[in-house]
Amino acid sequence: MTDATLLPLAVAIPLLGAPLLAVAGRVLPRTGCDVLATGAAAADVVCLALLWSHIQGVAVTPVGGWPAQIGIVLAADRVGAGLALLASCLVLAVLAYSWRYFDEPRGERAGLFPAMVLTFQAGMVGFALTGDLFNAFVFFELMGAAGYALTGYRIEDPRPLQGALTFGIVNSLAAYCSLLGIGLLYARTGQLNLAAMGRAMGEHRTDLLVVVSFVLVVTAMLVKAAVVPFHFWLPDAHAVAPTPVCMLLSGAMVELGAYGIGRVYWTVFSGPGGIPHDAFRHTFTALGVLTALVGAVMCWQQRHLKRMLAYSTVGHVGLFVVGIALLTPGGVAGAAVYVAAHGCAKAALFGLTGVLLDRYGSVDEHGLYGRARDLRLLGVLFVLGALALAGLPPFGTGLGKALGEAAAGHSQAWLPTVYVLTSALTGGALLRAALRIFWGAGPVPHSRPGEAETSGEGEEPEVREPGRALPPMMVAVPALLLALCALVGCLPAVARSLARGAAVFTDPAVYRAAVLGPAVAHRAVLPHVASAWTAEGLLLGGGSAAAAAAFAVLAVLRPVRLPLHRGVRALVTGLRRLHSGHLGDYVAWLALGVAALCAAFGAQT
Repeated sequence: MTDATLLPLAVAIPLLGAPLLAVAGRVLPRTGCDVLATGAAAADVVCLALLWSHIQGVAVTPVGGWPAQIGIVLAADRVGAGLALLASCLVLAVLAYSWRYFDEPRGERAGLFPAMVLTFQAGMVGFALTGDLFNAFVFFELMGAAGYALTGYRIEDPRPLQGALTFGIVNSLAAYCSLLGIGLLYARTGQLNLAAMGRAMGEHRTDLLVVVSFVLVVTAMLVKAAVVPFHFWLPDAHAVAPTPVCMLLSGAMVELGAYGIGRVYWTVFSGPGGIPHDAFRHTFTALGVLTALVGAVMCWQQRHLKRMLAYSTVGHVGLFVVGIALLTPGGVAGAAVYVAAHGCAKAALFGLTGVLLDRYGSVDEHGLYGRARDLRLLGVLFVLGALALAGLPPFGTGLGKALGEAAAGHSQAWLPTVYVLTSALTGGALLRAALRIFWGAGPVPHSRPGEAETSGEGEEPEVREPGRALPPMMVAVPALLLALCALVGCLPAVARSLARGAAVFTDPAVYRAAVLGPAVAHRAVLPHVASAWTAEGLLLGGGSAAAAAAFAVLAVLRPVRLPLHRGVRALVTGLRRLHSGHLGDYVAWLALGVAALCAAFGAQT
């Protein structure tokens, strides 16, 4: 099959599979629904794998045969297609993991969960492959609507319902901002096609309308990506969402937000009449560093495992944003490899956390102390996942981190320190939890008086039969995901392909020529982008993993007080209080973030 067939087919398969499941679920048994949903997801994985292997530059397909100037096009380079492939692989993993996980309702709601997962997949794949800004908005909101519904899937429990409402309201407000920004851009350029918008922007000068429209358009992406201070909804949603849903939220959705920022900037705003490179680089590097540090510190403070994983996602998203903000092919290549491996590792860790919830009805690090000593295989997998997040070679997370550190070091010598510190703290928090839960290491942990903590005890069971034999798929899926994470780092062809995609991603002329003009762009000379391990990368990866292990052992066996303990504690306490759980506070932070970005870009243009 050709690219012209594979591109629309990749979007159509889950889009058609979802309503088919919703209808067929009323008559099919549970097994039939599972087979149908898994078959649709597997078919999309095959379709996207073929597409990813075929793409040389930018694959373009006009939908309905209309030219790009007046119609909608699907356009994909290896970065976009790779992200769609990652999302589809995780959907397939989630459906397999959920075979015997949920007690699916009967009657009219039968088949609803896999149907919503396929809808979520259609939104993610469509967003990664579209070449039209309004179409991207539609797919982004389709993904969001499915995400809200999946988060509140257990509607009989008020906590998931509250988390879903917070998720939905904050993201919907951000979506309104984006829609307003798209309207402003259309008024300026008369176009909705990304490539045509970028070309038309060169006919005007940069002014306040451009600044405001850019900030408004990327607001929804910043919220989905959980970039500080737009991140507050994420830990609350992860804490209450069903475990398979968390695998998708952290493994693919937040990464799509970061991808969207880079895609919109490079195709629309990176040329004349857009946002100057220095303004984007300075502002988003600062946002990325702030996000990475806040996420890492908050991750270390958690005892609720799902919140711990959610904040580690916030920390790693900060590193992805730094990679994109460098505005170099090397930075994007590092972020792309990092995203691919991180999605697998994070989904695996959420899957393992789901096993603990299945067995013990708790995701509390303190409450689970020593209770999982008989689940040593799971303990080993959990430790491997934590080391992967810490950047241990040869996991793909380590390679992405090494490539990102090398690219960041050329921009600012201190930036690799942020990569190492974030990886060490997030990996260390998970290693600490693994030592306590699976090995019962150290003294029994106690609550900290005077500190408001979310414990993770008393969780509602998500499974059909608590106390049953552990379904093999609940262990096999996390193990396979961790193996994929390792393959990303071990197979040079994967990183090399993503590096070539990064060179195309950061050259708007190639994208524009492929979408709007004759296909001369495929003969363009693209720069060589590093994609292999280096001695420095191996040392930094090993160092951050060693630091993570040291943090975990010290925390478990010999708690020590840091220098300036009171000052650090006051700072952390203040940071915890900002995460109040109040929807009004989150909306206020959203408004403040939009205003601050407008001011920052306005001052630099």
